[in-house]
Parts: sequence; C-alpha cells; structure tokens
Amino acid sequence: MSGAALTWRQLRDVRLAEFEQAGDAWHEVSGRADADRVRVDRAMSAKLRETQQSESADAALGRLRRLSRNFQYVHTECGLTRTALNGLAGDLAEPQRLLRLALEEAAALRFTVHEDGSVAYPAAPVRTALGDQEAPGGRVRGRLLRERSPFDDSPPFGLLNPHAEKAQDLADRIGRAVLAAASIDARYARTLEALRAAKGLDVTEATLQDIARDTAAVRDAAGHHLAAAVPADGSPAERKAWWDGLSEEQRREYLDVAPDLIGNLDGIPAVVRDEANRRYLPVLIDELERRGGAGAETKLEALRMIQDRLDQASDPPMFLLGIGAEGNGRAIVAYGNPDTSKHVSAYVPGLGTNLDAVFVEETMVRAQDTAKGARSVDPSSAAIVWLGYDAPQHGDVMLRGDAERGAPAYNRFMAGLSATNDHADPHLTAIGHSYGSLTVGTAARQSGGIPGVDDVILLGSPGVGVDRAQDLGVGKEHVYVGAADNDPVTHLPTRTESAVGLQFGGSTGVLLARDLLDRGNDDLYFGKDPASEAFGARRFEVDDGPRMVRDGGLFDAHGQYFTPSVDQASADNIAFIVGGTPEKITTEAYR
Repeated sequence: MSGAALTWRQLRDVRLAEFEQAGDAWHEVSGRADADRVRVDRAMSAKLRETQQSESADAALGRLRRLSRNFQYVHTECGLTRTALNGLAGDLAEPQRLLRLALEEAAALRFTVHEDGSVAYPAAPVRTALGDQEAPGGRVRGRLLRERSPFDDSPPFGLLNPHAEKAQDLADRIGRAVLAAASIDARYARTLEALRAAKGLDVTEATLQDIARDTAAVRDAAGHHLAAAVPADGSPAERKAWWDGLSEEQRREYLDVAPDLIGNLDGIPAVVRDEANRRYLPVLIDELERRGGAGAETKLEALRMIQDRLDQASDPPMFLLGIGAEGNGRAIVAYGNPDTSKHVSAYVPGLGTNLDAVFVEETMVRAQDTAKGARSVDPSSAAIVWLGYDAPQHGDVMLRGDAERGAPAYNRFMAGLSATNDHADPHLTAIGHSYGSLTVGTAARQSGGIPGVDDVILLGSPGVGVDRAQDLGVGKEHVYVGAADNDPVTHLPTRTESAVGLQFGGSTGVLLARDLLDRGNDDLYFGKDPASEAFGARRFEVDDGPRMVRDGGLFDAHGQYFTPSVDQASADNIAFIVGGTPEKITTEAYR
C-alpha cells in the first residue's frame, strides 16, 4: 500500500486486521526468542559456569553470550515490528472510516467517485424566473487533490446545480482521508524499513545499542496510537481496570516502546511502574543532556545518582514509581513494594526540596529509614517519598499556591495506592514534613479527603491550613504531630505578626508582636500550631534538637525527625504509627 500514489480504492479495500494478524505473528517470534534467551542465560550458561572451569568452557560461554545477544536482538526487533504494524492498523482506521462514510453518502446520492478521487454529480431540475429548467451535471475535485487530477474542473457557466456543493464537500473529505492515510503509510514505511536487518547480521554490543534508536523511531511512528488508548483522564481505579484488561502482548508494547506513558500513571501496579521508569530513566537522562536548560545539570546529577542506586541492592527493595524533569523535577520512590504491603506511608517533603543531590542523599534516605523502622514493627510495610509537586524554594515567599497545586496530584497518587494494593483494606499513612505538611493538609481538605488514608503525621509543620485536627478527615485521634522545640519552622510567626513586628525592629519586634496579637502563642504562618492543645492532635515525643544560635544548629532540628541516629524517639514513633501500632508511641505535652 506504500507510496505517494495511494488511491482511495486502496484505502477503502485495505484489511487492517491483516496488519494486526501479521503483528501477532511477529509477536510469536519475539516471544520464542525471549524464551530461548532465558534458557540460554539461566540454564545453559549458568550451569556451565557452575560446573566447568577451563579455556574450552570460557570459549563456550563466549559463544553462548553471542547466542543470547542474537535472541535478545530478535526479541526486541520483532516486538518493535509488531508494535509498528499494530500502530499502522490503528492510525489508518480513522481515515478509512471517514473515506468509507463519504463513499456511502456519494453512492446514496448516485454520485460517481472517479479513480482520482473526483466526484461527478448528475443534472438536476431547478426553478427559475423563466420556469423549470435543468442545471447540467458536473465533476469536482477535492481541493487537496487538485494537483493530482488531470482534468479541468472549472465550474460550468449557467444555472447552479444544487448537487455541486455536496459533491465538493464529498470530494474534499475523500481527499483529506487519502492524504492523511498516505502520510501515515509513508511514516510507517520508513519505520519498518529501518527495522530490516541485513542478512548474516552479527549482533554485537554496538548493534544492541542501536535498539534504542529503533525503539525511538517506532515510538515516533506509533506513539499516537499507544497514547490514544491510555485513559489519562480516568480515575486510578479506571486506569487499573484498563491495564488489567490488556493482553500481556499489549502490556509489553507499552513497557518496551512507551514506558513514559505509564511510569507516572496512578493506578498502574508498582512493579509495572518501576520497570517502566527504569526503562525510561536513561532516555530521560539523554534527553536532558541534549536539551539542557535551567537547572538541567542539577537534575541530571540527581537522575544519575538515582540510576546508581537502582543498579545496587537496596534494603528494603527500591521501586521507582515516578520520574520527570518538569518544574523543579519529579521523583516518587518507594522502599518496599507498596502493592503487597499491608502498611504503606507516603511522605511529602517541603521547603527547598527539588530533584537534586540533596534529595537523593537525604530526602530519599528519610523514606528508607521510615520503611526500615516500620518493617521492624510489621514486615509487611513500605514507605514512599513523593516529590510529585513543586515545593517552594529557599528565598521564595511561602504561599499556599504550591500546596494547592500539589494536593490534587497527591490525592490521585494515594487513590492509586488504594487501587493497586493487594489487601482489601490497607493501612495508609500520609506524612507531611515542613511545607509538605501544608500540602497534606490541603489534600485532606479536598472533597472526600485523602483517598484511603487512615493516619496523618505532621512533622516540623508551619501550619496545615486548618485550625483543628478533626478537619483533616481522619478523626483527631488519628492525627499525629512531631514538633521539636528548637525547630524554628514550628515557631514561624504569622505574616501579620511578622509585618507588625518588623516595624518595631527585627526579631525582638516580632516576638513582641506575637505576645500582643497571639495571646495563646499558638498561631503559625499557615494556621494553628499543630503541636498546640487548641489544634487537638496527638503530639509524640521527639528530640528537642540543637538550638539554632547557641548551638550553631541553624535548621538541624528541622531535618532530624526521620533519622534514628540523631532522633531515635521520633523515628521510633513514626515507625509505630506507620507500622500499625500507634498505641506504642510515647507522647509529649502540648505547647
């Protein structure tokens, strides 16, 4: 069917199911090649390494590695061919439907569609001032196809035939359908031609690297076909139902060709998101290296560090549930499988957090420490750090906007955890640290609250946007607060207090303003102090932390809540809550 001279008859008569059937045949070859590769690697090569140590054994292992590469190449390239054929069938379906509809209308009107796509219409009676007369018939070309038709379709002089306008509409629709199909056909022809392998090809490591180029080419051609099927606007539960309804071959298409379409999709199982994001991560690194732009080097450093950690064994096992370079960067990392664990927490970091080295070396470690602590309480536990929004950066004025934009995304993520978890009623804990506590509080105030969440933990909070724990949707007895006395963020005055106080002169003026404007000394920047009695949450014991000035601690007390080596009490209490035994926490008096 390929070529510039594609005709409407070819488009009308092409059997798209035959492309899909051919794709299925290529998939069978791909599947057999993959099965053979697994046998070579796990049975033959592994057995040989375990039982033989000699030059001849080493030579045999070399030949087996070459055979494994061959099978891997066949598996991938045949799979890409299948995706391209399916994409071709899917993309041609719409222009074929539009063409057939136009042809049916032309037949119903007894118009004639010629080989070049022009439409002839018959003579028709018309009523004029001189009486009934007959307007001659004519023939019109689609405006997009006129350069491809040899005849002169100048409209006839004289009476206007009432069929002319409809004939022109039909000719235009036929022309648009044919040209759209020709463009699709040419695009896929180039893609399929690039997948053709030379006879006697020796699959080397360099050849395997070309797979990435072939995958990108197939993605460019078939990306629309794959993206159109994804329920991007559906709920996490609807997305899970969509994924569950796909065949194994269809799932492999997304993982092999378009992993970025599903890696960040809430409602897709964790192991699938992890595989998709591991596949997409090198692509994202390459794209960011080529594209550059503001903050590119900072993000690239973090992405490479995440890649290194994924390549190493982790305790608990690490799952990459989301990755992206938009905004200040995105990363969602779980320690432990959140789908198989009964107890799952999702921690939202706050002020100054972005995708950088600090995020990998400190913020991700906080989630890992939480997972380790919770698993010591109940082995069926997992902990997540969710950087799925832009937190305000140091030097920015803290406003509610970032939290309001992040809250819906966090709620979709939590709904996804509920949808994919194997347990009928998993125990979910939302954790907000610093400005992240405002994001969690804002999410809790959305209609229906945070989906599936049983407990809320607020750490180092400057306020959460509500004045009472019971307004967070889980019952005040399920809201827990950790607030170190030497954490300056938990003493952050309101904007009014700051403005008035600065007029009196510096920090002393602010303290005076607090005494005057806040008799209970329990109002913070974003609402009532969560550690106060007025708020009504359960305050648990944490270490006071170093004092900001006298001990030179600066903001050290603000960042130590998760870390057992510097605040064992806080880490233990977080673990008890996340692990499902909140009755074991040690409490602390309200401020």
